[in-house]
Amino acid sequence: MLKGRHLLDPMDFTTSEIDEILELGGEISKNPEKFSKACQGKILATLFYEPSTRTRFSFEAAMLRLGGQVIGFSEPNSSSVAKGESIADTIRTIACYADIAVMRHPKEGAPRVAAMYSSIPVINAGDGGHQHPTQTLTDLLTIKSLKGTLSNLTIGLCGDLKFGRTVHSLIKAMSRYENNKFILISPKELKVPDYIKKEVLEKNNIEFLEVERMEDVIGKLDILYMTRVQRERFFNEEEYLRLKDSYILDKAKLKGAKEDMIILHPLPRVNEIAVEVDEDKRAKYFEQAKYGMFVRMALIMKLLGVEVC
Repeated sequence: MLKGRHLLDPMDFTTSEIDEILELGGEISKNPEKFSKACQGKILATLFYEPSTRTRFSFEAAMLRLGGQVIGFSEPNSSSVAKGESIADTIRTIACYADIAVMRHPKEGAPRVAAMYSSIPVINAGDGGHQHPTQTLTDLLTIKSLKGTLSNLTIGLCGDLKFGRTVHSLIKAMSRYENNKFILISPKELKVPDYIKKEVLEKNNIEFLEVERMEDVIGKLDILYMTRVQRERFFNEEEYLRLKDSYILDKAKLKGAKEDMIILHPLPRVNEIAVEVDEDKRAKYFEQAKYGMFVRMALIMKLLGVEVC
């Protein structure tokens, strides 16, 4: 039973609880009108202490499409935070007005602090470079909807694998399903951290391969998850310039890929996927954004304990 629970970390829920959310998200994606009054009379509070476009709009659209209402702030200077109010006091006050709260904060662990003092469910919408659990749910629903399974897949993760919180969360989540393999494509400066390899992949005997060139492995992939290679992560400008074009996905690189491979990206994109790829039937990153709204609708319903007959 998920009613009244918080979602702070992708690992907070068991795989069967995640599957429950994904199943409902899939139902909603097929017939959203059926759920248009599921949260009538309920209020979602959005507490965004740093800028966000997709995540905030996705949550607000999710609640509005469920028939509920939204209150909140999109940057802290428009709230009593500017006067020095603590997170504990903010969430206790908000709980007097709303039924559920979504928080994005630049400091790691801030949503966990809020949850300690909250009488309503708190959803972590991103805390620094730490966790982004609803992006993980978005990725899982997208994969399940488009590939029909969360098992027996070869997943390529490309770009900044060292600092990318979406990458770390997706590795953890997909490692819980059977017979998945990972191909980690990055410059050596931006490899997946050792703790992810040791504590998640090696500990669970999950097959993985680290490479520097996308072209060498693209033909093996069922999923290609792109992220941006960030100039600011390099100490050496020459090294960045040498590597940056290796991680731009274009039509030429796609020639060696499977016809049913899917291309995902947490967005926003800069230049790591050429615009010409948008027309390719394998490009699913904008659909992925829509699945994000559906899975957030499902999550809100589950945490509030509302059902549609």
